[in-house]
Amino acid sequence: MHAENERDASASARSPRPLIPPFTLESATAKVRAAEDAWNSRDPERVAMAYSHDSEWRNRGTFLRGRDEIRAFLRTKWDKERDYRLVKSLWGFRENRIAVRFQYEWHDPSGRWFRSYGNELWEFDDAGLMRRREASINDVPILETDRRFRWPAPGPRPDSHGGIPDVR
Repeated sequence: MHAENERDASASARSPRPLIPPFTLESATAKVRAAEDAWNSRDPERVAMAYSHDSEWRNRGTFLRGRDEIRAFLRTKWDKERDYRLVKSLWGFRENRIAVRFQYEWHDPSGRWFRSYGNELWEFDDAGLMRRREASINDVPILETDRRFRWPAPGPRPDSHGGIPDVR
């Protein structure tokens, strides 16, 4: 079994129903964690499979449509954003929509570290694939010593990690 399937199976085991709309608190929380784990794999192929074939994205000022554009975008992103580690948190949900807040840390090719703060709005189709993603993100320079996310990467955030700390 692939790691993605193992994580999805684990998320489904925590939730009494599949991770498809309409969402409950439990299924929305599990959907957010499954997305976090996929992004922390830094595998564009794995991440793209969570989106519908014609998914529409706004990521900062970049607009994308479809899995091929998403894959290409993620390859470029993770070439620039090195040692990427992400934490997501459920902000709210309703029917087929989920809102999340997130923080991630990364360094550029010259070694400068950043923490990125953001919010995403997600909309899902009936099969549970994301058909729309809108992300607003701000990057803040940090010192390497100020990093909060230090688990081995790529890979999922350990369950023992506290998640997103207070914004500061």
